[in-house]
Amino acid sequence: MVPTDLILAGAVLFLALAVDRLIGDPHSAFHPVALLGRFIGWWGQPARYSPRIQRAVGIFFWLVTVCLFALPFFLFGNYTPRLVFLIGAPFLLKCCFAWRSLEEHALGVVAALENGVDAGRERVKRMVSRETAQLDAGHIRSAAYESMAENLTDSIVSPLFYFALLSLFGLGLAGAAVFRAANTMDAMLGYRDERARLGWCSARMDDILNYIPARITTFFLLAYFLTKGTAARAWRVMRRDGKKRPGFNGGIVMAAMAGGCRIQFEKPGVYTIGDGGEQSLEDGGPAIVRALRAVTLAFAAIAAGTLILLAWLIYSTGI
Repeated sequence: MVPTDLILAGAVLFLALAVDRLIGDPHSAFHPVALLGRFIGWWGQPARYSPRIQRAVGIFFWLVTVCLFALPFFLFGNYTPRLVFLIGAPFLLKCCFAWRSLEEHALGVVAALENGVDAGRERVKRMVSRETAQLDAGHIRSAAYESMAENLTDSIVSPLFYFALLSLFGLGLAGAAVFRAANTMDAMLGYRDERARLGWCSARMDDILNYIPARITTFFLLAYFLTKGTAARAWRVMRRDGKKRPGFNGGIVMAAMAGGCRIQFEKPGVYTIGDGGEQSLEDGGPAIVRALRAVTLAFAAIAAGTLILLAWLIYSTGI
């Protein structure tokens, strides 16, 4: 690995964050993730296949989808001049994560509630898969902020983690793209309904790919809450409630967030995470936004700093 390439990767990571904050996610049918979603929607229809072959079909198309989506990122990352890479890579990396958009969706739900519960129910449908028709205002806020907390890993830390890690091998953009494709397939197919067999591979691979990033996210949350004096509470709630949510990644992040922000998440009839009676989501919601921003910036700084430090070590030692 050439030291200059690691420095470029560190710069691209921060430039991508700046691009995200400036332009967010443009609503376009030609956005790479929109194209990805249409392709998944084409093959991800269980009725097309016999139940006996759905798992095999899901595995095959998981591999095809990952390869097709990551190929342009790989080619750009490995066969363009460095100046072109520095200019274009932040925009490509930005396609693989969603920081500003995640905040906008959650805050959009809160704003919609000012126009009534029905408006809030309609808006929160864009963020969660649960039935929203019977949700009250508190549960609508909970659904929105739960999604924000869970997606701190899926939508921000994980793609940046794989970009930084695989930049050590010259595959940073491709690594982020592989994760984005895998996570999008899980979001569309990883459910325990008629899609269960076809989406089995998508759900398992998303669990595997998010395993380490989810624990990194939790570590950064605990470090942040240490500065706020609520780290002990975050740790206690995480240990107690981290497994209440199905899956073994999202729950620990949500529980740490709930404990550190002194709020409670609730999905009616499924789980309650956090201590009740501490602080309402109406009052505590802004603390979740602040925690998300702090973890995003801290993780990006350490990831980029590590790449630059490694470049300096390679340069100075001649490894």
